Amino acid sequence: MLKKSIFAFVLGILVVPGLCFAHFGMIIPDQAMISDQKKPDVNLTISFSHPFEQQGMNMEKPKQVGVLFEGKKQDLLQALAPTKVMEHNAWKVSHKVSKPGAYVYYMEPAPYFEKAEDKYIIHMTKVVVGAFGEDEGYDGEVGLKAEIIPLTRPYGLYATNVFQGQVKVNGKPVAFCEVEVEYLNEGKKIEAMNDFFVTQKLKADQNGIFTFSAPWSGWWGFAALSTSQEKIEGKEVELGGVIWVYFSEIPVKKFKK
Repeated sequence: MLKKSIFAFVLGILVVPGLCFAHFGMIIPDQAMISDQKKPDVNLTISFSHPFEQQGMNMEKPKQVGVLFEGKKQDLLQALAPTKVMEHNAWKVSHKVSKPGAYVYYMEPAPYFEKAEDKYIIHMTKVVVGAFGEDEGYDGEVGLKAEIIPLTRPYGLYATNVFQGQVKVNGKPVAFCEVEVEYLNEGKKIEAMNDFFVTQKLKADQNGIFTFSAPWSGWWGFAALSTSQEKIEGKEVELGGVIWVYFSEIPVKKFKK
């Protein structure tokens, strides 16, 4: 009996931390800003994963993928092609940028059932790419059911700069919404001191506004979480409004003695 109890305890230690990993919808471009007119193509990968731990999950074809520019949406769903991210099924798409300004790329995934939490997850995800020195439209609202509206321009940021966003569900600010933050830990260059450092957590204020300062450069994901009033097959649905923001390394000029 004692051996069985010890085995169950050890198994719990091994299994439970994995259940705590944060899920993130991901739409990552190969360049956060475009300045070279000879390279106007934005190549995006779309996936669903645990970005810090670099653990992927198979992703079905999204329900919608598009780009918002100058107040108009362009459907990119038919241009999707399958790919692999973290050794799991994912998607990719290319889009040619033709004019200066901010391009808001977005996707709505098919519902993902998480057995460990006995619920469905829908993370509506965005990323904003700035082109040719113009930033008009970086705060454009796509109209997703759950969405983070950037109050800080979400590109041209240095590490340690502050990013602010406003959480909205059905077009209305969500007071005191929980926001999870994770670093896209490519190559597992960063090692967390313990589980608390894997996913940063904060809450928006009464107006749905949150603030975060990224400690180092790279892609950072922000997931504002809420529970949908609608259920799928009797199961709860986690709605996530997600935005990915790139923070650049601070350039240090070397001085000659």
